[in-house]
Amino acid sequence: MKALRNMALMLLLLLAVMQTFRGAQIFSQEYDIPVVGLPGTIDNDLNGTDFTIGYDTAVNTAASAIDKVRDTASSHNRLFFIEVMGRHSGQIAVRSSIAAGAEATMIPEEPMSIDDLIRILERGADHKKSSSLVVVAEGGETGRSINIAKEVQERFSHYDTKVTILGHLLRGGSPTVADRVLASQLGVSAVEYLIDGKTGNARCCK
Repeated sequence: MKALRNMALMLLLLLAVMQTFRGAQIFSQEYDIPVVGLPGTIDNDLNGTDFTIGYDTAVNTAASAIDKVRDTASSHNRLFFIEVMGRHSGQIAVRSSIAAGAEATMIPEEPMSIDDLIRILERGADHKKSSSLVVVAEGGETGRSINIAKEVQERFSHYDTKVTILGHLLRGGSPTVADRVLASQLGVSAVEYLIDGKTGNARCCK
């Protein structure tokens, strides 16, 4: 701590998830260093902000991958379960599903039963769909889509069933324009907040 003060570090900017915010607040109170946070998580699951830094990039990466999976699904008469990140939030799954035109989406916030899912898939098969895509939010259990796919295949054999887990692929890549602009806007707001002598808050997008 003395080293930090000797370097004249008078403020601290944090790009973090909620757990880091709590730790930063304690740090600020204990050492009297101004702190401001920026919401950064691909899950877009922080209260108080409409969008988090990294979310748009993850959604675009997921949608692009789902588009590629559809190409092979359509040419081989397959049902694909595509698992995306989202421990407690289905935001990535929902938005990428809409963008890529998936037939069904399974998220933690609104659980879908296997019976309901099969009914959706059967309707597609009755209408001569050559393939179907189901996007699954991991829901805190990496590989969850494998168990769902296995259960569906035992009861619905119209398609050849496959699973693709995007996993940490969603955490990489070049940021989208939307994420770059959001990060810049929030960064400016955070610096202005600190210049005004304020501390212990997060800059958000509303």
